Parts: sequence; structure tokens; C-alpha cells
Amino acid sequence: MCSLLGWGFLCCLLLLFSSGVQGAPGTPSAAPEQVHLSYPGEPGSMTVTWTTWVPTRSEVQFGMQLAGHLPLRAQGTFSTFVDGGVLRRKFYIHRVTLRGLLPGAEYVYRCGSAQGWSRRFRFRALKNGVHWSPRLAVYGDLGADNPKALPRLRRDTLQGMYDAVLHVGDFAYNMDQDNARVGDRFMRLIEPVAASLPYMTCPGNHEERYNFSNYKARFSMPGDNEGLWYSWDLGPAHIISFSTEVYFFLHYGRHLVEKQFHWLESDLQKANKNRVARPWIITMGHRPMYCSNADLDDCTWHESKVRKGLHGKLFGLEDLFYKYGVDLQLWAHEHSYERLWPIYNYQVFNGSQETPYTHPRGPVHIITGSAGCEERLTPFALFPRPWSAVRVKEYGYTRLHIRNGTHVHIQQVSDDQDGKIVDDVWIVRPLHGRRMYL
Repeated sequence: MCSLLGWGFLCCLLLLFSSGVQGAPGTPSAAPEQVHLSYPGEPGSMTVTWTTWVPTRSEVQFGMQLAGHLPLRAQGTFSTFVDGGVLRRKFYIHRVTLRGLLPGAEYVYRCGSAQGWSRRFRFRALKNGVHWSPRLAVYGDLGADNPKALPRLRRDTLQGMYDAVLHVGDFAYNMDQDNARVGDRFMRLIEPVAASLPYMTCPGNHEERYNFSNYKARFSMPGDNEGLWYSWDLGPAHIISFSTEVYFFLHYGRHLVEKQFHWLESDLQKANKNRVARPWIITMGHRPMYCSNADLDDCTWHESKVRKGLHGKLFGLEDLFYKYGVDLQLWAHEHSYERLWPIYNYQVFNGSQETPYTHPRGPVHIITGSAGCEERLTPFALFPRPWSAVRVKEYGYTRLHIRNGTHVHIQQVSDDQDGKIVDDVWIVRPLHGRRMYL
């Protein structure tokens, strides 16, 4: 025990401060932590990302046997990350992409270097092509404190229920806090899920500090836009992730609004040319266009920025997504679950009275931001809007099953009711004429 007198007390303070700067007690560790996967967009590949506290080599050893020698090797690179907080904490983020994976095969891997290895993890390589049925877990607003959905998501993952995760913004509340130690804690928390499934992300408002630096550094998404916006193909679907935050944090560059908008339009044009192969176009962005919550968030305003753009007329996304026939729009931000009727410009466009989601004449919106976090659940306005189909103020997350080119199955899991399915709906669209809503 440190002496409470003189130099002994000073030495104690210096020791505590030193261990705090490194983010771990004692000597900085070369052992990998915060291991997670992502899909780089190239068939037969998977990217492994992890953190160390000293610079080391970046290697993944992998194979198909559960025990014994791992015969395959892949090398990558690391980058130095310096957090923007007062301590300027420094750590090293490693990225290695595995290639030549057999579609649907299960692999065992560990990552690190001769200075330290992670434990072994397992993942299943994504299947190639369009003729299979991806299953996804979808949610936002999880948090490092009160991550209600995480225990069940871990169990689901162990049971092989999903092919990927879509985390629709707002991760740790906040990754930058306590000189990025909260980010470290969150990444350790999700490791049992994220080290076994590609963990695909988009930025939320709680990632904003230091120009989204923790988000950009910690996740490895496809494309060359630092994970702010990108797209990828999964079975019969084309999935687009984008940043709603460019509309709100304009001090990082108003040009980002225009740049992203033009990228989105170009990507949607390409996706529509490929509709025969991949009929579904699904988007994910953090802040919704519509919601019926009892707060003053953007989605509660008639002319929300995400929907109508800057000044109500510049680079709005509703017209763009409607023009190119986006099928399903996934959102979070509101700490609740809400399913909308097919909608465009505040008008309901149900397929029919009996089967509203069969041949819908407008996009379907799902808000799934009730996975956890210390901010608790968001109340709804007393009376639902005419375009609101289902509202659930309970902790939970969404299961999305892209069954084939014409059928998508959506279920909402309630953690408050021990995993009960509290919403269940199928979206059915014909293969032909998918680009336009008529």
C-alpha cells in the first residue's frame, strides 16, 4: 500500500495516473481486445478489427477445425488513434481482411501477434450470390450502461440465428467520454456478438465529438468514406448505410450534405439497374424522417431536415428514396419501436386494406432504437398519427429476415417480455416494376 506521506503519496498518484492514461492497469498490453468483424463488400471476405495498447504486428490465424492448429494466415496493418480528450490517450487499431473464404463455411480464428493473441472466436462466412435468405439483428441506441438487449443478442448469436448485425447509430453514450474509456468498455461489451458476426454500422448523434473520430477509427466499413456512408450486397438485397448527422453538425462541413446526397443518388441508380438480381433496396440512417414520439426531435417536425433537407428544400432524402423505389428504411434515435404504414409525403399508401404491406405503394419505415442505454425509453405522443401502424415502448430489437426477392419478414423482440415477439409483419413486393411506386 502506498504511504500517505510525502514522496510515497506522490508516487502513488503518478502510478494511478500512468495506468489510467494507458487504459489498463500496469504495463500497456499487446494482447488484442475489442475484437469485431465487418464485411468489406468483397465476396468471400471478412475484416477483423481489434485494439492493442502498444504497436504490434497485425495477424489473423484461422482455419476450419474447432481445436488444434490454425493453418491459414492473413496479415494487415494498424493505425495509431489519439483520442481528442485532455489525456490524449493513444491506442492502436488493427485491421486484417481474410479472403478466399468458402461461402457459408464456419471458421475459427484468433488475432494478434507473437506479443499476444486473442482467444479463439468463430464466424460463418457470408454466402455468395443472391439465392439465399439473410437474417439480421437490427437496432440502435444500445449504450455501455443499461444495454438491455445485449444478453439476448448474445444468446441469439450463440444459437446461429443471424448472418449479420445492423447497428443503426448511437453506440456507447458516448465513445469519447472519460477520454474514450467508455468507447473501450462498449467495444468489449459487444465482442461476444461482434467477433462472431459482421457488425455493420452507421453514425448517430452520440458519435459526434471530435468529428466522429472514435466512430471512424473503431469500425471498418466498406468504401472510402470512413464508414459515414457506404453500401453492400447481401443475398437478394442491396443495403445502404448513410449519415443523417451531416444535416445537423454543419460545422464539420456543409459540403458533406451535398457530397453524400450525390453519392446516394449514384448508388441508387446503380442498385436499380441491378434490381433483377437484387430486388430489395434497404437503407439505414440514425434519425428518422417521421416519428410520433413526445419530444422535440427532428422527426416530430412536419418538415424534418432528414426528410426535406436543409432549409426545407436542399438535399432532402424522402423524394430521393421514393423516386428510386427504396423498399425499407431502418431508423433509430427514438428509444422506442415504431412501424409506419407505407408512406410518402404524409400520405398512407397501403397495398390494400386487408394486406397493407403486400404491393405497398410507398416505402416502409421501421424505427428501432430501444436496445438500451441510460437515457431510458422515449414516450409517445398521446394519440398516434394516421401513418403510425404499431408503437411499442419496451426495450427490444428487430429481427429482419430477407426471405427471397419478394418477401421480407420483420419481427420485434421485447426484452421487457422475456423475448416475446410484439410485432410481426411481412412485406411483399413483386419482382417487376420495383423502381417506381405507382
